[in-house]
Amino acid sequence: MDPTKEIISNKKAFFNYEILEKFEVGVVLKGTEIKSLRANGGSLQEAFISVEKGELWLIGSSIAPYGFGSFYNHEERRKRKLLASRREIMRISSAIQEKGLTCVPLSLYLKHGLAKLCIALAKGKKAHDKREAIKERDEKRAVHQALKEQR
Repeated sequence: MDPTKEIISNKKAFFNYEILEKFEVGVVLKGTEIKSLRANGGSLQEAFISVEKGELWLIGSSIAPYGFGSFYNHEERRKRKLLASRREIMRISSAIQEKGLTCVPLSLYLKHGLAKLCIALAKGKKAHDKREAIKERDEKRAVHQALKEQR
């Protein structure tokens, strides 16, 4: 039995960015947020990671309000604190400031019942790089289709 269960993935990040290095960090969530994630998920499409005062923050992610929540329900698009070691935070912070990289969330999943976020240091792709990625994907699809027809 696999102890991890992926809830949300950001497929657009792999298309828009060249992923250089991945990190696994914890996410501070409220009770209704975790219940809502388990019930119907959320979105990381417009989300990004910010370093403020030596802490990592997830900004722009969306977690739908919990259906059975009362006035204790959470805000849909609030800043969420990320839990990482000081060494990882310094490494990410220096890469963002010095190298001009960006930090994007890739996926949110449950690991042994705890919410974890896979984040990555990434470099933005240019338009011609995106066209090459589309071209390679179409070629792979054509090869798989041809192999499937031969059987």
